[in-house]
Amino acid sequence: MKIYVIDNGGQWTHREWRTLRDLGIDAQIVPNTTPLSQIQDAAALILSGGAPRMGLHHHLGNCGQYLEKISVPILGICAGHQFMALYFGGACAPARVPEFGKVELCVEWENDLFRGIPPKSIVWVSHNDEVTRLPPHFINLAYSQNCKTQAMKHGSRPLYGLQFHPEVEHTTYGHEIFENFITVAQNYE
Repeated sequence: MKIYVIDNGGQWTHREWRTLRDLGIDAQIVPNTTPLSQIQDAAALILSGGAPRMGLHHHLGNCGQYLEKISVPILGICAGHQFMALYFGGACAPARVPEFGKVELCVEWENDLFRGIPPKSIVWVSHNDEVTRLPPHFINLAYSQNCKTQAMKHGSRPLYGLQFHPEVEHTTYGHEIFENFITVAQNYE
């Protein structure tokens, strides 16, 4: 199984790659300008966080093409999550209360991404922008005190978004979230 980590210029991209490698996955980092034809062998994609402020700018390389034309599980993290919401008709804006550091995550709906994870846990966040309106056909999975959409999922496609960073050690069940996403990808093949 091959999972591509789409590099959106974020500081956490290599940690996402490393987490996948530590879990025994053939993972590769590619720039967000990579042509679609070069990642057709993907079993899944991760749209990494990035420097662009989705609440202010709405472009993230070829990520729109990946969401539209590749039918594999896709996990958007931070800016990747925000871009996914925007791409499918949701809204993203500067956060009323930007979050940095540890926050308590409250899982509203366990679903396949949060299988086996307690309803409340500690996650690591680092964002100035946030999803302010879910796109049509998406379900809110989790929230924190200051961010109502910490996690979302498409109702019928294997598309997931996380505002928080599961790839850092401060996120209590980060490895388990990645394992759950890998299971989704394995079952999707």
